Amino acid sequence: MTTLAFAFLIHVVFLLILIPLALKLLGIAFFLLLIAGALAPFESLGWWAGWFGRPAEKVSAPVADQNKPAQQGNTEAKHYLVYLSGIGAISGDYVDPTEIELCDELEARFPGTALVKDVFPYAMNNRGLTSQRLFTSMWKRIKQLKMEGKGLLVSLVNVRNMFQVAVSADRRYGPIYNYGTAEVIYAGLLRQGYPVGSGKPVTIIGYSGGCQIALGSAKYLQSMLEGTPLFIISLGGVMADDPGLDFIQHLYHLYGSKDPVHKIGQIAYAGRWPILPYSPWNRAKTDGKITLIAIGPIGHAGSKGYFSDRSQLENGQRFLDRSVDAITQVLHEYTDDTLSPVERQTTPKTSACQDA
Repeated sequence: MTTLAFAFLIHVVFLLILIPLALKLLGIAFFLLLIAGALAPFESLGWWAGWFGRPAEKVSAPVADQNKPAQQGNTEAKHYLVYLSGIGAISGDYVDPTEIELCDELEARFPGTALVKDVFPYAMNNRGLTSQRLFTSMWKRIKQLKMEGKGLLVSLVNVRNMFQVAVSADRRYGPIYNYGTAEVIYAGLLRQGYPVGSGKPVTIIGYSGGCQIALGSAKYLQSMLEGTPLFIISLGGVMADDPGLDFIQHLYHLYGSKDPVHKIGQIAYAGRWPILPYSPWNRAKTDGKITLIAIGPIGHAGSKGYFSDRSQLENGQRFLDRSVDAITQVLHEYTDDTLSPVERQTTPKTSACQDA
């Protein structure tokens, strides 16, 4: 067989076999994606019915006994900080090392603040993907691949959690989902010794989809904490015009100029469009409750994202350190002076932008 004939044969095989096979696989993947999207709300409904954890008939009971002394945590803290990871999160007990570094640095800068970082915001019962689920073995394998830096199958985690963010933003199923995540955050605060009814401020840092979860839970969390001031710091957050905006003191949205992901909420949710002035988002903007802050030429994730410990700004500062400084700057605006933050060199104050 000549070289030309062999090349022709390979071409025919590619056209008649490989391309149709690839199209079929893409079709199957798209079909499974549609199924996953359709089934996403049923986890919330199943939780409400008591199939996946706490039964609905006990929904008015406290998730922890606040009259008992905390087993651990800082009961003397003057401010409480909750960190909610992005859609790449697998469980509350596993956070990416660079995210842990950000949390640890904030703890060091604000010794008067107690930090909660073991919340899994993409499940109403704080049950991670690797814990007692139908596909536990698959998620455990994906977690191992994530730890090894092999990211192909890790995208399944992003897709699964992305649908949970969509459920949180949905006016039909969102209230159930958001009540459940509010209980999870509430339980985390109690573990850190939060004195309910004290009025001590609580700040939730939501990265990516974690910001929508923070907004969605705000209405219920404020009631559970008996009216405590709630602040939300969005780090590249993707969020809707959630009614939770009516129950927070302020939303600070930090974003990188090279991050297209944070704009998804602005495009996908009509309530964030200027033509609807009475939406929760536009009312909050009119009331001065939303501050948009550009923090530099930073992307959303990966080596060019907010948690990158390799990429640097022109002044040599790591993107991760810039994110920490930006959050520190925001916290300085409203936390009590008695917190006595550790003296560190921070970047000059960035002015708020009018839109993002």
